Amino acid sequence: MQGREDAQRGYLDVEALAGELLAPGSVFAFLAEHRGRLFPDSIMEDLFPSGRGRPSVPAPVIGSVLVLQALQGLSDRETAEALTFDLRWKAACGYGLNQAAFHPSTLTYWRRRLAASGNPHRVMEAIAEVVAETGILKGKRRRALDSTVLDDAVARQDTVTQLIAGIRRFGRDVPGGKDLIAAHGTGYDYTRTGKPDIAWDDQDARDGLVSALVTDALALLAAVDPETLEGKAADAYALLALVAGQDVEPAEDSDGTDGRWRIARRVAPDRVISTVDPDSRHAHKTREERRDGYKAHIVIEPDTGLVTAAMITKAAGEGTSDADAGAMLLGQDGTVTSDVQVLADSAYGTGELLRTLAAAGHTALIKPKPLARAVEGGFTIDDFAYDQLAGTLTCPNGLVRTITAKGYVTFGAGCAGCPLRSRCTTATRGRKIELHPEHALMREHRAASRAEGFHADYTRHRPMVERSIAWLVKDNRRLRYRGTTKNHAWWQLRIAAVNLKRLLNLGLTNDKGSWAIA
Repeated sequence: MQGREDAQRGYLDVEALAGELLAPGSVFAFLAEHRGRLFPDSIMEDLFPSGRGRPSVPAPVIGSVLVLQALQGLSDRETAEALTFDLRWKAACGYGLNQAAFHPSTLTYWRRRLAASGNPHRVMEAIAEVVAETGILKGKRRRALDSTVLDDAVARQDTVTQLIAGIRRFGRDVPGGKDLIAAHGTGYDYTRTGKPDIAWDDQDARDGLVSALVTDALALLAAVDPETLEGKAADAYALLALVAGQDVEPAEDSDGTDGRWRIARRVAPDRVISTVDPDSRHAHKTREERRDGYKAHIVIEPDTGLVTAAMITKAAGEGTSDADAGAMLLGQDGTVTSDVQVLADSAYGTGELLRTLAAAGHTALIKPKPLARAVEGGFTIDDFAYDQLAGTLTCPNGLVRTITAKGYVTFGAGCAGCPLRSRCTTATRGRKIELHPEHALMREHRAASRAEGFHADYTRHRPMVERSIAWLVKDNRRLRYRGTTKNHAWWQLRIAAVNLKRLLNLGLTNDKGSWAIA
């Protein structure tokens, strides 16, 4: 059953004894005074429909604990210790001086209950309701987009380790899997621990091991009808199929039917890097910054620094680009009205996002992507005159060509003897250009970005999103959970906590029962 906070304070209540020591305007002082209003009993009632059993942790207490845990980036055990020994935590959560915290596993229990409910992000929404009631975002017609990479909670696995782990998981989760391994997994002893005992500096030995593992994996996959599997069994089957194909290829002079395989001379674009966390990916935020983990995306209002929408995605794969996530988040942001100025860096400057923003009536204050040059220091596509109505492209030397239905323009023999050729192309058959389907919109956007006001607005309002990212990842760059769903839930909590802290810095007060900014 749902527990309820006792309105009668004990004589050792920390907030009553030493509440004046809490820093005014701090999250601790705010929760000590307003936790019951921010997280009323009704916020958690649906989690305990039967009304029977032992009373749970009261809603105001668990809501406050989850916010403080996310704000300080503590583990469950560290959180329980803080609630037991830190007087600020005790005051914020209504604990007595000699009152011990609940067991750390209680937080796992609550996360599971919330995740299984119809509204897993209710703590974030409770603080979002405070933001809405203050009216601080009314009339704010700017939103900034950005993302960052968060490190995963697992170690990267090589191909051999993933194949062995995938086969072991197949044996655990697929019905009859152990018997199938005994019958078909003859290339390796999957009960032994540690790395395989081979000469790792011997190429033939490595290829022989890879061949044996891939052959076993394919035999196991062929022995089961995937249509009959569901739940964990289906996941184990799919994971084994993936790791058995993403990193290997037939050996030289082989098509794979003879059982000879080798590690592929390439990296799959959406490569699973760990069977422990199949959602983790190689992350490439920039060419220099390469890490393993997830991408965290946010939308903020740059004048206040409040995050209005956020999500966690895989770091690579379909639908995970900055532009894809940005378009999705803007659609989910309930505070966005029409005619909003959207600020973002060049990673968001795709034709698809520009079209989405234009269709929604928004203004794109997005730094354009740098234009490619066929010759270093030579012409870019903007040096070619574009006539959308006539469907033509004119080169810098005045040669006019028609744009095909698929967006191709071929200058071909017209480049022979051109005095500008050295600045245009090195192709022996002349210049050939493929226009983006949204070329007209992207070209118009690049022209607008060269206007004087564009740079001034961008440099004035863009830095706040980078500052917000810094607040959010401070001491919290490494994730504690596995999988997109759990990490997304944590990201929402983290944002709720930072938003609350930001609101307090802006002067959040409660005036006659209503939230307001002083």
